[in-house]
Amino acid sequence: MCKGSQLKDDEWNMPIKDGSTILLLGTKEEMPKEPIERPKFIEDMNESELATALELPAGLTNLGNTCYMNATIQCLKSVPELREALTKFNEDCSMNTLPAPQSITLAMKNVFIQMEKSNTVTPILLLQTLHMAFPQFAQTGENGTYRQQDANECWSELLKMLQQKLPAKENDKSKYNSFIEQFFGGTFDVQMKCDEALDEPPSLTKENFLQLSCFISTEVKYMHSGLRSKMKEQLTKKSPTLGRDALYTKTCLIGRLPAYLTVQFVRFQYKGKEGINAKVLKDIKFPIDFDAYDLCSPELQSKLDPMRAKFKELDDTRVNKEIKNEASRTENNQEEELYREPYWFADDVGSNNSGYYSLQGVLTHKGRSSSSGHYVAWVRQKGDNWMKFDDDVVSPVTTDEILRLSGGGDWHCAYVLLYGPRVFEQSLKNNSDIDMKTE
Repeated sequence: MCKGSQLKDDEWNMPIKDGSTILLLGTKEEMPKEPIERPKFIEDMNESELATALELPAGLTNLGNTCYMNATIQCLKSVPELREALTKFNEDCSMNTLPAPQSITLAMKNVFIQMEKSNTVTPILLLQTLHMAFPQFAQTGENGTYRQQDANECWSELLKMLQQKLPAKENDKSKYNSFIEQFFGGTFDVQMKCDEALDEPPSLTKENFLQLSCFISTEVKYMHSGLRSKMKEQLTKKSPTLGRDALYTKTCLIGRLPAYLTVQFVRFQYKGKEGINAKVLKDIKFPIDFDAYDLCSPELQSKLDPMRAKFKELDDTRVNKEIKNEASRTENNQEEELYREPYWFADDVGSNNSGYYSLQGVLTHKGRSSSSGHYVAWVRQKGDNWMKFDDDVVSPVTTDEILRLSGGGDWHCAYVLLYGPRVFEQSLKNNSDIDMKTE
């Protein structure tokens, strides 16, 4: 009310001068009540509360020095095609009567399913099947607890079990019986040349691999040089031409790149006097984005060139139109459908058709020997978002923290790396608007 008149809700229907007195009539709103449960800040939360608040992925309970298995499972679970293949695996029988490959495959399927439904999973069934299939993992110490085991050995044995049971991805042109061979298996083109008999024709063979080994020496400072160091080596064997032992040069070049490339850092060396696998703590740098092109045979390189040219065009476009792309990217991502180009060759499902990889998972070891210490998995979620899986404790980490896992001290050292394919995407609406993402 102002001077006996009532103001309207939608307009000032009278002049009001500075200093005028206005009377407001009405009912005040109820004062807010103090909440029964006070808000809790992230800094004050424990691990379980943090996992619920941030919707973190599931962790795995340590059942007594089983971190080697937990870290392996977390890294392998990051492969979406493997999760899909396990979901489709349907052999529902009593695990006590099943052969080892089948029981382990079923156990891994069940663990993956449980991890989608719970914050913490206790993988007791998988551990039991692992112990039945590989008694060395069931060894106990003096106090009756399980002994620490080698995570890379666990990784390799699990893949070999899955290799026997998971069928290849459906494709009429598929050349593989196993999903693991398709998506994790590569091929070396091996040439053996006698250095002492130049007229002796070199022998050409093929060797399959499920992981590459990065050998560590005083000269090796980077993963790439560690991989190359053993791809050309000299050895002694009997020469059919000379009729005696002679010096040969063995050269290995990659003839087939898998979609998911596993790299093991050979960090443990057996010391007979101490009776332990001592650890090499040397700092070996590894890349987030890895290019395997110069490790490949000339034949494979020529097959990789077309997709690499597309990536180069993409990179050039981004450099030349960075401002324009940045301004339109949000709108394009919201309104336009993106077409993902297959990362494999048309006649080889599960291969890598560019040679480009992006780091997807890191399995680290902290300690001085393979029979002690602690294993942890570090897995990329999306973009630069990573998660640290320390058994049942899950926490977000940054890319900078991942790069600090290269070794050089008593902190976590990279032991097994999992690289996934770099994926090319382009807009269906406008082929000139191209975006690339990594999975």
